[in-house]
Amino acid sequence: MRKDGPGLAAATKRLLARLGPGLITGASDDDPSGIGTYSQAGAQLGFGISWTMVLTYPLMVGIQEVSARIGRITGHGVAGNVCRNFPAPIAWLLIVLLFTANTINIAADLGAMGDSLKLLVGGPAALYVVILGAISVSAQILLDYKRYVRVLKWLTLSLFSYVVALAIIHVPWDEAMRGLLVPKVSLDAMFLTTLMAVLGTTISPYLFVWQASQEAEDRRTRKDRQALKRDDATLKSELARIRFDTMIGMAFSNLIGISIIISTAATLHAAGTSNIQSSAQAAAALKPLAGPFAELLFALGIIGTGLLAVPVLAGSTAYAIGEARKWPVGLSRKPKQAAAFYGVLALSGGLGIALNFFSLNPIKALYWSAVVNGVLAAPVMMMLMLLARSRKVMGPFVVRGWLYGLGWASTIAMAICTLGMAFSIGR
Repeated sequence: MRKDGPGLAAATKRLLARLGPGLITGASDDDPSGIGTYSQAGAQLGFGISWTMVLTYPLMVGIQEVSARIGRITGHGVAGNVCRNFPAPIAWLLIVLLFTANTINIAADLGAMGDSLKLLVGGPAALYVVILGAISVSAQILLDYKRYVRVLKWLTLSLFSYVVALAIIHVPWDEAMRGLLVPKVSLDAMFLTTLMAVLGTTISPYLFVWQASQEAEDRRTRKDRQALKRDDATLKSELARIRFDTMIGMAFSNLIGISIIISTAATLHAAGTSNIQSSAQAAAALKPLAGPFAELLFALGIIGTGLLAVPVLAGSTAYAIGEARKWPVGLSRKPKQAAAFYGVLALSGGLGIALNFFSLNPIKALYWSAVVNGVLAAPVMMMLMLLARSRKVMGPFVVRGWLYGLGWASTIAMAICTLGMAFSIGR
């Protein structure tokens, strides 16, 4: 027995060491805005919408692995590569849209976190918005990079609260499994709108930017690592690590999404409660149906994942602008070494906090964030796929085969989603 303990601990340590940018990216995808989307989907459509999370998994893995490969092979993030290989006006238009979408998303996430903390302890939600926003931004600026990454990894555990919630909620598992494994498609407006919302919240531009930039950042923080295009000695092991990290991270993301949909379908939808307008409202609505512990788990999950997602949103904005301007960038640098980068990060977080004091309607905020992300996602994904196939960018390590096809499938799915959203807005 004494031999098994250290062996298990060593194996766990090795596993955690292989998980990094992909895990954090996947977990941050389940931000308070995403939790609100999944809660609304489950409340409105019940178990019949959960199969979409199975559909999005390979699409997420494909485009996120392409993003990560670009960062690790070239040593530059998405914005850095786009600005080096596409006309400047196009690149800057996309960066401005990313800044806008991320800032609105930060505001909506902080608002949901403030409401959730108020739900748990009472008091002024506005004060909690300021405190939680300040913690999220200052941690990126003040903490050592390696310590900060460990903090983000630990914060991913907060999302297990939604898995635990399933254990205390009565779920008709035969019906839930049918909804998960048997696609049920409807052409009515509610289903199509919800489908677009689910796709839009699971495949977002800030996730591409963050994972690629973190791969480039990890290379910068280790003297024994070079961009794979310049030193391919570890090519095979690095690409295997990226694939493992991405597959685990996206699986974790979708497991949480499935848990939220099933939880709200089994409670809110079953009770006829379909008009859920925020993640905090979903937590409050669970209390009379599933008890105070379910409400507590949902609310804590919102706060925990918000503390994870807000830094990723603000950080991806700072990486995008910093790489485009060719500033020194990276959370591994001290604030004095990358003042402009940290300035953008603080500005994005600060604006997100401020928007909550201008009568921000969380539903409209999420709506317009989804619109901007929808407009932005497909063009950015097309650029990623062109970069991934360019020998000028990737050297001999261009993306090909099934991964290349999966990346384009994800891109086409988002383009269709965007056109559908435009059609529904125009009606």
